[in-house]
Amino acid sequence: MKKQLLFITSKNGDSDEGLSYAIDLAKTLDENIAILLLNKKTAEQRFQDIMTAVAFAEEGEHGTAREFLQSEKTEEQSYSMVKECKTAGIDANMHAVSGDLVSVVNDFLKKKTAVDMVLLSPTITKNGVSARELQKLVKTASRPVVTIAKQEMQHA
Repeated sequence: MKKQLLFITSKNGDSDEGLSYAIDLAKTLDENIAILLLNKKTAEQRFQDIMTAVAFAEEGEHGTAREFLQSEKTEEQSYSMVKECKTAGIDANMHAVSGDLVSVVNDFLKKKTAVDMVLLSPTITKNGVSARELQKLVKTASRPVVTIAKQEMQHA
């Protein structure tokens, strides 16, 4: 079985940010990519968002209702990430999960032993992970954990 990089990104944000780095690294290491699309919202929070959207729709505020429902990445957007990998010659698969980062990653790694490195996208490192959570992940993942920072454009 071919080794994989585990690229973790968030459903809430620019989920493909950092994907080009993961693709380049996978090419260099001759590995595949497993994409973990993390939704940190609990089932109760998602239910509240849906109920809020329903309330706005009932009041004729369809645009606002759509905004609540579109905060989640759609299947089409997730598919485009896998397609981008395959276009670059990298086999990829997508896994949508909910929960806290450390638990989700550790559960995934128990099931997928071919993963040899964990890459955290800029959307995870910037918005979704505390220093304590990152430290716990590094200790428990039993794989190298790499954080990808967003590169800012510099003007000369």
